[in-house]
Amino acid sequence: MNKIAFLIVLLNVFLVYSQQIEVSISGNIFNSNKDSISISQYFGGSNYRDYLKTALDKKGNYTFKGKLPVKDVYVLRVNDNQHLNLILREGSVIQVFGDAKNIIAYHNIVGSDESAQLNKYIVNMQVYNAKKDSATRYLQANPDQQQQVNESFTPLFYEYENFKKNFLVANANSPALLPLLSEVDPIQNFESYENLVQQIINGFDGAPSVNQIKAMYLKNKEAHDEMKAFSPGNLAPDFAQPKADGKLLKLSDLKGKVVLIDFWASWCGPCRRENPNVVRIYQKYAEKGFTVLSVSLDKDKNAWLEAVKRDNLLWPNHVSDLKAWSNDAAQLYKVKGIPFTVLVDKEGKIIQTNLRGEELENTLKSIFGF
Repeated sequence: MNKIAFLIVLLNVFLVYSQQIEVSISGNIFNSNKDSISISQYFGGSNYRDYLKTALDKKGNYTFKGKLPVKDVYVLRVNDNQHLNLILREGSVIQVFGDAKNIIAYHNIVGSDESAQLNKYIVNMQVYNAKKDSATRYLQANPDQQQQVNESFTPLFYEYENFKKNFLVANANSPALLPLLSEVDPIQNFESYENLVQQIINGFDGAPSVNQIKAMYLKNKEAHDEMKAFSPGNLAPDFAQPKADGKLLKLSDLKGKVVLIDFWASWCGPCRRENPNVVRIYQKYAEKGFTVLSVSLDKDKNAWLEAVKRDNLLWPNHVSDLKAWSNDAAQLYKVKGIPFTVLVDKEGKIIQTNLRGEELENTLKSIFGF
């Protein structure tokens, strides 16, 4: 995405709605390269559908008064590729002031706190993602600097996570939570995803964008229910994968140890950033009966083995059938994204899925007592 904006993309064209909403929007927009602005909906790329249009006077003042098809998330479109998200309901009276050259970063919204909060989150998300992308590019160019990059980026990660938690509390049951959906994996973090969807429904039920979220939620719930076979206490499905020398290693070969099945790949940035934590935890508990079974979703054998060496993955259990996303074990375990982990006890039963970092270490502390 080139533009710094949260894109709410509607996949379906509006049907005919019997009840329209009336809105009033005014304010001042400066630095515009147009003599008019519009209230529109955004469909991705350069695709907009304009509903209301009004002129900007010489000072940048404007006023909209009119009807829209239905309550929903719209955009104030100020330049060809600049817009600001607005949550519009029946009777909305809003003032928007901003710089058309970068309205998402420089704006003030009066009369719609939920719109202001939505755009606040977007700005913070964009800043964080820009820093993350910069760190990833630097790491790709300087792979020997991985530890330094991890150390410098970790505080930013936790700062952003704290911002998200506070934002969720401060904006409970509000459509301002919409952009958080793009950052929650519905498969790996279904409970958080379900809670978020329910709060958005509570705050904006009936809006077309929310109706689409509900439809997608039902599909994701179906996929989640399939994953219940991997609930704690169930026997982890056995599988066999070739090691680098071609010999097969079965999960059941490791029975008697607490095993972290770790689905990863050399090309997966989050996986590589998590690897130092896994190494540290392995070193702490290896002598007490803990091991790791790393299942690589690589296609290139050399890239896989080079990453194992470079990241100093000390355990001997490295396997891959080199089928990438079609990896047989990944298919068996319904892996939709990586890193993905399954912690298995000494009897081969699932303790928990998708444990990483502090959560993984705390779980192992409860098992081993330190």
